[in-house]
Amino acid sequence: MSVDLDKCFEVVMELVRNGGKIINERIFSKKTVNTKSDRIDLVTETDQEVEKMLISSLQAQFPGHKFIGEESTAEGLPCELTDAPTWIIDPVDGTMNFVHGFPHVCTSIALTVNKITEIGIIYNPVLEQLFTARRGQGAKLNGQPIHVSEEKDLKNALLALECGTTHEPEKMKNNFVNQQTFIPIVHGTRSLGSAALDMAMVAMGGADAYFEFGIHAWDYAAGDLLVREAGGVCLDPAGAPLDLLARRMLCAATMELAQEIIPKISQIYPPRD
Repeated sequence: MSVDLDKCFEVVMELVRNGGKIINERIFSKKTVNTKSDRIDLVTETDQEVEKMLISSLQAQFPGHKFIGEESTAEGLPCELTDAPTWIIDPVDGTMNFVHGFPHVCTSIALTVNKITEIGIIYNPVLEQLFTARRGQGAKLNGQPIHVSEEKDLKNALLALECGTTHEPEKMKNNFVNQQTFIPIVHGTRSLGSAALDMAMVAMGGADAYFEFGIHAWDYAAGDLLVREAGGVCLDPAGAPLDLLARRMLCAATMELAQEIIPKISQIYPPRD
């Protein structure tokens, strides 16, 4: 299938901005909140509405394309990544933040063709941060080129670490082990509550590395391209090539920094998507 990537980018940019208006209008309003797999794994009517708007609009423009969406997957649709053009969508990454009115929320969208990510967009409409990447064309924030920090030394690195969106005992224990390992070593740690925005911070040089287990393709597909186009690296946390369905991700400003981090990580292997 021939894919007009310029048209895809133009169309999805307009749709992401439209979704951002909905998020922006509602972040400080009362929400209807439901739980999914855990009492801290949340979904709101806004997550569902924005995803349906994005998918229906993209389907109308590109009827042969496939979709992997967070909320549609939660409702039972399969998570399948094929060679067909596939949009990977998280309508509101950072739903817990959105529920509380904490302004680090975003829409994250990637387009893969032949399983290669061609377009990545991460948009935080509350703080007006629009991160974009096209394969081979670099990464941008609000239209201006961005680049990773080029930090190579873990002791000077600002590391993004998250506590996760479920209370699974194994995952919680592993998070605590990694926090105990890295907090005394690194320059500092930060948690934005959004995998996509943590990766965007690495891409723009605001953070130097980030890793997490148990996240999904919709959390890190766009961020993967953004970081790589900004000059950084994305890997499996054990050092293998990144797998979008493995639910394991490490990104870093440099390969040297990634290689210093990898042996220190306490690993877990969640079920694949």
